[in-house]
Amino acid sequence: MIAYQHHPAYSLVIAANRDEFYERPTAAARFWEDCPWILAGRDLEQMGTWLGITRNGRFAAVTNFRNPALNMEGAKSRGELVSRFLRENQQPRKYLETVRDERGLYNAFNLLVGDRNSLFYYGKTENRIRKLSPGVYGLSNSLLDTPWPKVVKGKNALEKYLQLSGSIDPEPLFSILADGKPAPDEELPSTGVDLEWERLLSSIFIAGKNYGTRSSSIITMDRKGHVVFLERSFHTHNPKEWEEVVFEFDVSTP
Repeated sequence: MIAYQHHPAYSLVIAANRDEFYERPTAAARFWEDCPWILAGRDLEQMGTWLGITRNGRFAAVTNFRNPALNMEGAKSRGELVSRFLRENQQPRKYLETVRDERGLYNAFNLLVGDRNSLFYYGKTENRIRKLSPGVYGLSNSLLDTPWPKVVKGKNALEKYLQLSGSIDPEPLFSILADGKPAPDEELPSTGVDLEWERLLSSIFIAGKNYGTRSSSIITMDRKGHVVFLERSFHTHNPKEWEEVVFEFDVSTP
């Protein structure tokens, strides 16, 4: 979930879960030694990331698009799409134009990229670059704002909280991300996986045997450019057991 230019005190609020197989090696969020301006977790298998922000306020996030029929052998890691944007200094739209030209190298994905002045979205299956207006958006493993039950639930909860809060306390946002209630069968999407998987994946917080929510992240940027990044990494199926890292910094100007 992302609230962009939607709150009087904050230009950006991101509340996101990362869902992945438990066996995939991962490093918790930190400033990268090889790119010290990037703050993000890291996939140690392919060395990319799913969500991150830079010291000058560039940010990006990627999700997979769930449709096994679209998967290709030998595709490049989608985490590279985020890390490359954060490494470079291209304008968000220009970067997505490059990604669009190279989309055939990757399995289906959704990509959000932005800076202090703009936010853009590109989904490979839609193949359209969209500039996003101020508002609250939800993204899971289909196109932006596809009304899956957990997307609707998360967006509504975030918007309600922001309407009632002058300053942001991360705990209510983490509570939204910790919701493990699955959707009713009649509301499940049909994405090409079996019913058991659709049920498991329908909750905001996923706790499967081999796959589930590995981390929850909250990123806020206030109108003065002060960034707070909190990440909770889970090593069990229990959303109440975690290791937390917290970073704060002021966005630098070029």
